[in-house]
Amino acid sequence: MLKGLYTATSGMISQQRKTEMLTNNLGNVNTPGYKAEQSTMRAFPELLMERYKQDGVPNTKHQTRTPIGGLHTGVYMQETIPKFVQGALRETNRKTDVALVDGNVPGAEGRNGALFFAVMHPDGIQRYTRNGNFTIDSQGYMTTNDGMYVLDEANNRIQLSSAEATIREDGTITDGERLVGRIKVVYANNPYALQKDENGLFRTVGGQPLPNAAEAANVTYNVRQGYVESSNVDMSQTMTDMMVAFRSFEANQRIIQAYDRSLEKAVNELGRIR
Repeated sequence: MLKGLYTATSGMISQQRKTEMLTNNLGNVNTPGYKAEQSTMRAFPELLMERYKQDGVPNTKHQTRTPIGGLHTGVYMQETIPKFVQGALRETNRKTDVALVDGNVPGAEGRNGALFFAVMHPDGIQRYTRNGNFTIDSQGYMTTNDGMYVLDEANNRIQLSSAEATIREDGTITDGERLVGRIKVVYANNPYALQKDENGLFRTVGGQPLPNAAEAANVTYNVRQGYVESSNVDMSQTMTDMMVAFRSFEANQRIIQAYDRSLEKAVNELGRIR
């Protein structure tokens, strides 16, 4: 009976964590470039149940085992995986807003790769984002809303004299008659190996920079000035998934209540001495 309690409890914990993940997706539905998270559920290792039988006279050491079958001991949420599908483009008409438009982006193991803007974190290690809602700081540098510097292909900060610079489809920036540089777009052939950081940022496990997408074979893309990429969260699907998770949580809760009543009856009634 206690195995059933543990199994139902693990189901409640898993659905609670899934609900928290879905709630976070809904909270970022208006965050530019946000990639919705997906969960993977996995059962605990299955136990093989066997019946032991002692043959012969009492105290003999000879025993036989008869297989009964498998027993699952619960479920857990193994991990959350970002969904690297491009979101819809939203026009803002702000010169410092840029959006990546994926073309051909091949990846490892038959899956698609992913492209990102490269920014410099205060810890000196590059981070990667799809959020092109950039701005200009007091010194004229192009930054994210969190103050991280947007990098060019030489890993230098991009400095402009005004927010009216022109950004071409290949990422090249011209400030009046001056050629400033080219926004660094990086390529990850296996984006699922990246670690998710705060504020929708990603980083490599060892801190090594990703390769330049413009130099990667068979990779195509373009940059759209005056646009930002919207979140790829599907609100209707997310709400449906939240309802399913809530109903699953309730079902496991009712199972625990049923076990609790059975245990109460076993203690208070079956164990009563008459």
